[in-house]
Amino acid sequence: MATRQPPRNTADGTAERIVGGPRMPESVLRKRPAQIVAPPPGTITGPLPPPPRTRGRPPFRAPSPRPQPRQPPRPMRGKKPWPIGMVALALLFLGLFVVAMGLGAATNLDLGNLFGGADRNQPPPRAFPVLDPSRPERLSIPAINVQAPILEVGQASDGSVDVPPLQRHNEAGWFDGGPTPGQFGPALIVGHADTRTGPSVFHALPKLRAGQRIEVTRADNSVAVFEVNSVEKFDKGKLPVQRVYGDYSRPSLRLVTCGGRWVGGSTGYSDNIVVFASLVSAKKT
Repeated sequence: MATRQPPRNTADGTAERIVGGPRMPESVLRKRPAQIVAPPPGTITGPLPPPPRTRGRPPFRAPSPRPQPRQPPRPMRGKKPWPIGMVALALLFLGLFVVAMGLGAATNLDLGNLFGGADRNQPPPRAFPVLDPSRPERLSIPAINVQAPILEVGQASDGSVDVPPLQRHNEAGWFDGGPTPGQFGPALIVGHADTRTGPSVFHALPKLRAGQRIEVTRADNSVAVFEVNSVEKFDKGKLPVQRVYGDYSRPSLRLVTCGGRWVGGSTGYSDNIVVFASLVSAKKT
Protein backbone atom coordinates (compact mmCIF):
# COMPACT_ATOMS: atom_id res chain seq x y z
CA MET A 1 0.00 0.00 0.00
CA ALA A 2 1.45 3.37 -0.97
CA THR A 3 1.82 6.06 1.66
CA ARG A 4 0.78 9.61 1.19
CA GLN A 5 3.47 12.24 1.50
CA PRO A 6 2.85 15.96 1.79
CA PRO A 7 4.04 18.17 -1.05
CA ARG A 8 7.33 19.95 -0.64
CA ASN A 9 7.83 23.63 -1.30
CA THR A 10 10.29 24.56 -4.05
CA ALA A 11 12.60 27.54 -4.03
CA ASP A 12 10.08 29.77 -5.77
CA GLY A 13 7.42 28.88 -3.21
CA THR A 14 5.40 26.49 -5.38
CA ALA A 15 4.47 23.08 -4.19
CA GLU A 16 6.29 20.15 -5.67
CA ARG A 17 4.11 17.18 -6.24
CA ILE A 18 5.44 13.90 -4.98
CA VAL A 19 5.41 11.24 -7.57
CA GLY A 20 3.63 8.18 -6.63
CA GLY A 21 1.22 9.86 -4.17
CA PRO A 22 -2.29 11.13 -4.65
CA ARG A 23 -2.67 14.50 -6.22
CA MET A 24 -3.67 17.29 -3.76
CA PRO A 25 -6.08 20.02 -4.78
CA GLU A 26 -4.50 23.14 -6.23
CA SER A 27 -6.31 25.34 -3.71
CA VAL A 28 -4.50 23.56 -0.90
CA LEU A 29 -1.19 23.55 -2.69
CA ARG A 30 -1.36 27.33 -3.22
CA LYS A 31 -1.66 28.09 0.58
CA ARG A 32 1.51 29.06 2.36
CA PRO A 33 2.27 28.14 5.97
CA ALA A 34 1.56 30.74 8.66
CA GLN A 35 4.39 33.15 9.37
CA ILE A 36 5.12 35.28 12.53
CA VAL A 37 6.42 38.64 11.40
CA ALA A 38 8.73 40.37 13.94
CA PRO A 39 8.70 44.18 14.20
CA PRO A 40 11.62 46.05 12.64
CA PRO A 41 14.59 46.75 14.95
CA GLY A 42 14.18 49.89 17.15
CA THR A 43 10.39 49.81 17.15
CA ILE A 44 8.82 50.49 20.63
CA THR A 45 5.94 48.21 21.30
CA GLY A 46 3.25 48.81 23.92
CA PRO A 47 -0.25 47.79 24.97
CA LEU A 48 -2.99 47.50 22.49
CA PRO A 49 -4.99 50.69 21.90
CA PRO A 50 -8.18 50.95 23.94
CA PRO A 51 -11.37 49.86 22.31
CA PRO A 52 -13.59 52.62 21.00
CA ARG A 53 -16.00 54.08 23.54
CA THR A 54 -19.65 53.47 23.17
CA ARG A 55 -22.39 55.73 24.36
CA GLY A 56 -24.12 54.87 27.58
CA ARG A 57 -22.85 53.59 30.96
CA PRO A 58 -20.97 50.26 30.86
CA PRO A 59 -23.02 47.66 32.68
CA PHE A 60 -20.20 46.53 35.03
CA ARG A 61 -18.41 49.82 35.84
CA ALA A 62 -17.90 50.41 39.58
CA PRO A 63 -19.44 53.63 40.89
CA SER A 64 -16.88 56.38 41.46
CA PRO A 65 -16.48 57.48 45.14
CA ARG A 66 -18.11 60.74 46.10
CA PRO A 67 -15.84 63.47 47.48
CA GLN A 68 -16.24 63.89 51.28
CA PRO A 69 -16.90 67.39 52.67
CA ARG A 70 -14.02 68.95 54.60
CA GLN A 71 -16.30 70.15 57.40
CA PRO A 72 -19.40 68.48 58.83
CA PRO A 73 -22.61 69.90 57.43
CA ARG A 74 -24.34 72.50 59.55
CA PRO A 75 -27.69 71.60 61.06
CA MET A 76 -30.65 72.78 59.11
CA ARG A 77 -32.36 75.82 60.46
CA GLY A 78 -35.89 75.64 61.60
CA LYS A 79 -37.94 74.85 64.64
CA LYS A 80 -38.38 71.28 65.71
CA PRO A 81 -41.78 70.26 66.99
CA TRP A 82 -41.97 70.17 70.80
CA PRO A 83 -42.88 66.89 72.44
CA ILE A 84 -46.40 66.83 73.77
CA GLY A 85 -45.12 66.17 77.31
CA MET A 86 -42.95 69.30 77.30
CA VAL A 87 -45.85 71.44 76.08
CA ALA A 88 -48.12 70.08 78.80
CA LEU A 89 -45.46 70.68 81.49
CA ALA A 90 -44.91 74.26 80.33
CA LEU A 91 -48.65 74.95 80.42
CA LEU A 92 -48.86 73.48 83.93
CA PHE A 93 -46.13 75.75 85.27
CA LEU A 94 -47.70 78.74 83.56
CA GLY A 95 -51.03 77.96 85.20
CA LEU A 96 -49.43 77.59 88.64
CA PHE A 97 -47.62 80.90 88.22
CA VAL A 98 -50.83 82.71 87.25
CA VAL A 99 -52.67 81.21 90.23
CA ALA A 100 -49.83 82.21 92.57
CA MET A 101 -49.88 85.76 91.24
CA GLY A 102 -53.60 85.92 91.86
CA LEU A 103 -53.19 84.65 95.43
CA GLY A 104 -50.42 87.14 96.04
CA ALA A 105 -52.56 90.03 94.85
CA ALA A 106 -55.54 88.86 96.91
CA THR A 107 -53.65 88.19 100.16
CA ASN A 108 -50.78 90.71 99.88
CA LEU A 109 -48.35 87.77 100.10
CA ASP A 110 -44.76 88.66 99.22
CA LEU A 111 -44.00 86.12 96.50
CA GLY A 112 -40.46 87.44 96.19
CA ASN A 113 -39.67 86.09 99.64
CA LEU A 114 -41.50 82.87 98.89
CA PHE A 115 -39.47 82.05 95.79
CA GLY A 116 -36.22 83.69 96.86
CA GLY A 117 -33.17 81.50 96.41
CA ALA A 118 -29.81 81.68 98.10
CA ASP A 119 -30.13 85.48 98.53
CA ARG A 120 -32.48 84.90 101.45
CA ASN A 121 -29.64 83.32 103.41
CA GLN A 122 -27.32 86.28 102.83
CA PRO A 123 -27.62 89.07 105.42
CA PRO A 124 -28.31 92.50 103.90
CA PRO A 125 -25.18 94.68 104.05
CA ARG A 126 -25.12 97.05 107.03
CA ALA A 127 -28.72 96.16 107.91
CA PHE A 128 -27.65 95.34 111.49
CA PRO A 129 -25.82 97.17 114.27
CA VAL A 130 -22.08 96.82 114.67
CA LEU A 131 -20.51 97.55 118.07
CA ASP A 132 -17.01 98.60 119.02
CA PRO A 133 -14.83 96.08 120.90
CA SER A 134 -15.73 95.74 124.58
CA ARG A 135 -15.17 92.86 126.98
CA PRO A 136 -18.35 90.85 127.85
CA GLU A 137 -19.24 90.70 131.53
CA ARG A 138 -22.61 89.00 131.93
CA LEU A 139 -24.83 86.59 129.97
CA SER A 140 -28.63 86.53 130.12
CA ILE A 141 -30.86 83.93 128.47
CA PRO A 142 -34.42 84.44 129.80
CA ALA A 143 -35.93 81.44 127.94
CA ILE A 144 -33.86 78.93 129.98
CA ASN A 145 -33.38 81.05 133.11
CA VAL A 146 -29.65 81.67 132.70
CA GLN A 147 -28.04 84.61 134.46
CA ALA A 148 -24.28 84.07 134.60
CA PRO A 149 -21.08 86.08 134.88
CA ILE A 150 -18.56 85.75 132.03
CA LEU A 151 -14.86 85.09 132.49
CA GLU A 152 -12.11 84.94 129.89
CA VAL A 153 -10.76 81.66 128.52
CA GLY A 154 -8.02 80.92 126.03
CA GLN A 155 -6.74 77.82 124.29
CA ALA A 156 -6.17 74.49 126.00
CA SER A 157 -2.92 72.59 125.71
CA ASP A 158 -4.26 70.54 122.79
CA GLY A 159 -5.15 73.67 120.81
CA SER A 160 -8.90 73.55 121.46
CA VAL A 161 -10.90 76.24 123.22
CA ASP A 162 -10.55 76.00 126.99
CA VAL A 163 -13.51 75.93 129.40
CA PRO A 164 -14.06 77.51 132.81
CA PRO A 165 -12.57 75.54 135.74
CA LEU A 166 -14.91 73.01 137.35
CA GLN A 167 -15.13 75.03 140.55
CA ARG A 168 -16.66 77.83 138.44
CA HIS A 169 -18.96 75.61 136.35
CA ASN A 170 -21.88 78.03 136.79
CA GLU A 171 -20.00 80.75 134.90
CA ALA A 172 -19.66 81.12 131.13
CA GLY A 173 -16.32 81.57 129.38
CA TRP A 174 -15.68 84.05 126.54
CA PHE A 175 -12.86 83.00 124.17
CA ASP A 176 -10.53 85.99 124.18
CA GLY A 177 -8.91 84.93 120.89
CA GLY A 178 -12.02 85.95 118.92
CA PRO A 179 -14.19 89.06 118.54
CA THR A 180 -16.13 90.53 121.44
CA PRO A 181 -19.94 90.16 121.29
CA GLY A 182 -21.25 92.82 118.88
CA GLN A 183 -18.17 93.04 116.65
CA PHE A 184 -18.02 91.55 113.16
CA GLY A 185 -17.56 87.81 113.36
CA PRO A 186 -18.61 85.03 115.73
CA ALA A 187 -18.06 85.76 119.43
CA LEU A 188 -17.61 82.45 121.21
CA ILE A 189 -18.96 81.72 124.71
CA VAL A 190 -18.53 78.23 126.20
CA GLY A 191 -19.83 76.56 129.33
CA HIS A 192 -20.26 73.25 131.13
CA ALA A 193 -23.44 71.18 130.79
CA ASP A 194 -23.04 69.44 134.14
CA THR A 195 -20.58 68.09 136.67
CA ARG A 196 -20.61 65.21 139.12
CA THR A 197 -22.47 67.40 141.57
CA GLY A 198 -25.30 68.39 139.20
CA PRO A 199 -26.35 70.65 136.29
CA SER A 200 -24.13 73.53 135.15
CA VAL A 201 -24.67 76.85 133.39
CA PHE A 202 -25.46 75.45 129.90
CA HIS A 203 -27.39 72.34 130.99
CA ALA A 204 -30.63 73.55 129.33
CA LEU A 205 -28.96 74.97 126.19
CA PRO A 206 -30.54 72.33 123.87
CA LYS A 207 -33.98 73.64 124.84
CA LEU A 208 -33.40 77.00 123.10
CA ARG A 209 -35.46 77.66 119.96
CA ALA A 210 -35.04 79.91 116.95
CA GLY A 211 -36.25 83.46 117.56
CA GLN A 212 -35.47 83.56 121.29
CA ARG A 213 -33.23 86.31 122.65
CA ILE A 214 -29.78 86.29 124.25
CA GLU A 215 -28.33 89.38 125.90
CA VAL A 216 -24.67 90.08 126.67
CA THR A 217 -23.79 92.96 128.96
CA ARG A 218 -20.44 94.55 128.06
CA ALA A 219 -17.82 96.60 129.92
CA ASP A 220 -18.78 99.80 128.06
CA ASN A 221 -22.26 99.68 129.69
CA SER A 222 -23.93 98.48 126.49
CA VAL A 223 -26.03 95.36 125.96
CA ALA A 224 -25.70 93.37 122.75
CA VAL A 225 -29.01 91.68 121.90
CA PHE A 226 -28.83 88.51 119.80
CA GLU A 227 -31.55 86.37 118.24
CA VAL A 228 -31.22 82.59 118.05
CA ASN A 229 -31.02 81.27 114.48
CA SER A 230 -30.64 77.56 115.23
CA VAL A 231 -29.55 75.01 117.84
CA GLU A 232 -27.55 72.12 116.38
CA LYS A 233 -25.67 69.04 117.56
CA PHE A 234 -22.38 67.87 116.02
CA ASP A 235 -20.07 64.96 116.63
CA LYS A 236 -16.91 66.36 118.23
CA GLY A 237 -14.82 64.79 115.49
CA LYS A 238 -16.96 66.39 112.75
CA LEU A 239 -17.49 69.94 114.03
CA PRO A 240 -17.86 72.36 111.07
CA VAL A 241 -15.00 74.60 112.17
CA GLN A 242 -15.37 77.15 109.36
CA ARG A 243 -19.07 77.63 110.03
CA VAL A 244 -18.65 77.89 113.80
CA TYR A 245 -15.49 80.00 113.98
CA GLY A 246 -14.94 81.47 110.50
CA ASP A 247 -18.16 83.30 109.58
CA TYR A 248 -17.31 87.02 109.52
CA SER A 249 -20.27 88.13 107.39
CA ARG A 250 -21.96 89.93 110.32
CA PRO A 251 -21.82 90.26 114.17
CA SER A 252 -22.89 86.92 115.64
CA LEU A 253 -22.69 84.75 118.73
CA ARG A 254 -21.91 81.07 119.32
CA LEU A 255 -22.82 79.31 122.58
CA VAL A 256 -21.10 75.92 122.89
CA THR A 257 -21.43 73.10 125.41
CA CYS A 258 -21.22 69.31 125.53
CA GLY A 259 -24.01 66.84 124.74
CA GLY A 260 -24.81 63.40 123.43
CA ARG A 261 -23.71 60.24 125.22
CA TRP A 262 -20.95 60.00 127.78
CA VAL A 263 -17.82 58.23 126.48
CA GLY A 264 -15.43 59.23 129.26
CA GLY A 265 -11.71 59.80 129.02
CA SER A 266 -10.45 63.08 127.58
CA THR A 267 -13.53 63.28 125.31
CA GLY A 268 -16.26 63.30 127.93
CA TYR A 269 -19.50 63.64 125.98
CA SER A 270 -19.52 62.53 122.34
CA ASP A 271 -21.12 65.67 120.85
CA ASN A 272 -21.10 69.45 120.94
CA ILE A 273 -24.29 71.53 121.22
CA VAL A 274 -23.90 74.80 119.28
CA VAL A 275 -26.31 77.76 119.38
CA PHE A 276 -26.07 80.06 116.33
CA ALA A 277 -27.32 83.61 117.00
CA SER A 278 -27.12 86.98 115.21
CA LEU A 279 -26.91 90.52 116.59
CA VAL A 280 -30.21 92.33 116.08
CA SER A 281 -29.96 95.39 118.35
CA ALA A 282 -28.04 97.11 121.13
CA LYS A 283 -29.06 99.12 124.15
CA LYS A 284 -27.60 100.87 127.17
CA THR A 285 -27.70 99.37 130.65
